[in-house]
This record gives sequence, C-alpha cells and structure tokens, in this order.
Amino acid sequence: MTTMHAITDFFLEIDALKLVNRKTYVKGGERVENSAEHSWQLAMACWHLAEHFNLSVNQERLIKMALLHDLGEIDAGDTFLYSPKRADAHIEERKGIERLQSHQGNAITDLLSLWDEQETGDSLETKLLKAVDRLLPFMHNVATQGKAWQENQVKRSQVAAAHAFIQQDFPEMHAWMSENIQMAVNNGWLKDE
Repeated sequence: MTTMHAITDFFLEIDALKLVNRKTYVKGGERVENSAEHSWQLAMACWHLAEHFNLSVNQERLIKMALLHDLGEIDAGDTFLYSPKRADAHIEERKGIERLQSHQGNAITDLLSLWDEQETGDSLETKLLKAVDRLLPFMHNVATQGKAWQENQVKRSQVAAAHAFIQQDFPEMHAWMSENIQMAVNNGWLKDE
C-alpha cells in the first residue's frame, strides 16, 4: 500500500515542473513562463478549443495529456522549439516520465502510455494538443512584440515551418497564425528569411 509520505514525495517531484523555465514571455514581457504554467494554460486552451470547434474528443483524456505533456522536462529541461536539439528532446523527456511512472508514490498507472500517446499519437485529441501547444507560445510572442523571437533571432521560415501542420486539421487557427506571422515580419519582430 502506498503511504501518504510516498504520495506527497511524488507531488513534490512533479512540483519541480515549476522550476523549468521556458523561452516564452508571459503577457507584458516581464518574465518567462515556467512549464507548469504552460501546462495549465494548455489544458484550459484545449478544453476551450475542443468546445469552440465542437470536436468529438475525450475531454478527460485530452486534459490529462495536456497536464502531463511536459513532465519529462523536470529531468530533461525545456528545449526551445527552434533549437537544433529539438528533434531528440523526447528521448530524455521519456526517461523522466519513466522515472515518474515508477515512483513509489505514483498511482497514475497510465502516465507513460498517455505521455507516449501525446508524443506520437494521431488521435484528434493529440492533434489538438499539438496544435495548441504551438499556438500558445506563438500567441505570447505576438503579445510581447516578438520578444523571444527577437532574442533568439528566429526567422519567418522557421515559424512557418513549425506551424504548417496545423493547417490540415485547424485551418482557422492556422490562418490567424499566418496573418500574425506577416504582421510580425512587417513590424521587424521576425527576420524575413
């Protein structure tokens, strides 16, 4: 039987997600968000957009995946979307999820399988999650006049390529992003390359 000591130790383990800072500035641009804040906002935004688009999704599964999708960053750290190391980030993140799955105080039996699904699945829940996971930092960049884009010398071509997949399943979202990419280029927030 799992003790309350083990359970609270697990809660402290996942609390470490608050210590993982991202490159994304929150509204106002005074500080970057942490991965726990991002995960909460992702869950709320997925819930909202599933209803807005009237999607036939399993809301519980969607929100669970949103809440756990960055837990691997506790061990691996956050990898910036435009980093050359981005393609391999999931390897170290999965090791962190495996560690949390086997933690004595963890009672979430499908933690690893849900993480794998959000990482590699192609369900409607996963498609929405991935699209919104890209939408939110994009939205923050627009709201902060491209602060992170400018600091990291991000180019239009990088942003367009990273978000192209959204057009197929969520054309309204993609159209809004495309308009804002052009606006960001016009304002000098993104390099026109």
